[in-house]
Amino acid sequence: MSVPMPSRSAPAARTDTRFANSQDTVHASPVAARARLSALDAWRGLTILLMLLVNNVALDTLTPRQLQHAPWGGGVTLTDLVFPWFLFCAGAAIPFSLAASRKAGVSSWPLVGRLAKRTVLLYLVGSVVTSAAEHRFMLGLDVLQLIALASFFGSLISLLGVRWRLGVAAALLIGYDLFINLYPVGGLAGVFSAQANPVKTINDVLLAPWGLRGLISVIPTTALVLLGSVVAQQLRDRRASAPWLLLGAGVAMTVLGRLWSQHLEFNKAVWTPSYVVYTSGLATLGMLAFYMLADSGGRWAGWGQRLLTPLTIPGRNSLLAYVAPILIKVWILMDWNVDWAGRSMPIRDALLTLAKGHLGLWGGGWLYTLGYIGAVWLGLAYLARRGWTWKL
Repeated sequence: MSVPMPSRSAPAARTDTRFANSQDTVHASPVAARARLSALDAWRGLTILLMLLVNNVALDTLTPRQLQHAPWGGGVTLTDLVFPWFLFCAGAAIPFSLAASRKAGVSSWPLVGRLAKRTVLLYLVGSVVTSAAEHRFMLGLDVLQLIALASFFGSLISLLGVRWRLGVAAALLIGYDLFINLYPVGGLAGVFSAQANPVKTINDVLLAPWGLRGLISVIPTTALVLLGSVVAQQLRDRRASAPWLLLGAGVAMTVLGRLWSQHLEFNKAVWTPSYVVYTSGLATLGMLAFYMLADSGGRWAGWGQRLLTPLTIPGRNSLLAYVAPILIKVWILMDWNVDWAGRSMPIRDALLTLAKGHLGLWGGGWLYTLGYIGAVWLGLAYLARRGWTWKL
């Protein structure tokens, strides 16, 4: 599965966000305001901006390796970090969402029903996005659909204590590793290539006929959501030992992921356990850095929050920040023709032609990409000033 937003030359990604179980569901009461983490909003906002970057890079053959997905067996690039960080943020939002539900008196089966309703709504929103990008009706798994399912199961398990969450996450990842290494492909166990591997076999033989290719990825992605939930639980509780605990956990997961990759390589398409643990470790360290900057209560906390404001703007309206650019790109930039560049062509192509014609491939490509990101950010900033957010 892949993060980049769809273009006509590359179909919609089958993977890289769900924020329905998000901090944004916490009402703006004084207690909720104090409980809110600028670190989570900022980290989620950074991830959104990275998504916009890798989805709209326009440098053609000059595109840096870090702005492309790593090939099979090629490790991990910056682009490969975007979707797992989205999932990590979805998990990190769960403790806040569940706490808000409990304060509102929602628990037990009504809470499960509320989670299920959100999941269905987000899945349908994802289907609209996928169908718009593909120009045909689709209900299969894509970015939002996968995150909806992983977040639903992660939320249910997060009703349990931290140790239970860690235990379930470990069981899911170890079980998934055993499946990849022991499930026979063509009569042989341990087959793991782009052309033949257990996950591809299950997708092709069992899931594709039902339009559910990629459903097996809910197993490792649920584990990733749970890891995000555990990390954010420590920050939400604001224990004095939390920073040191998470520093150790982040380093440990990063190192463990590296070591695990010697046994089963990093692989985004398959969501290998090494990839899940490694990206979770990096996300933990990144969110911890933002926490120390803006939420730890030090003398520089106010300055840190102001410094992170450009990131918290997209982070607090994350669902809209994901959906709107895709639909604008598909329905307007790629479909409305203009003659700005001397002949009729879609708006996106005209903007690229003009930019590259004046500044060359490198300069023009960056002007288009950064201009696109800037336009999205300004739109989100305007909505933030008006207090408009899109929540499920």
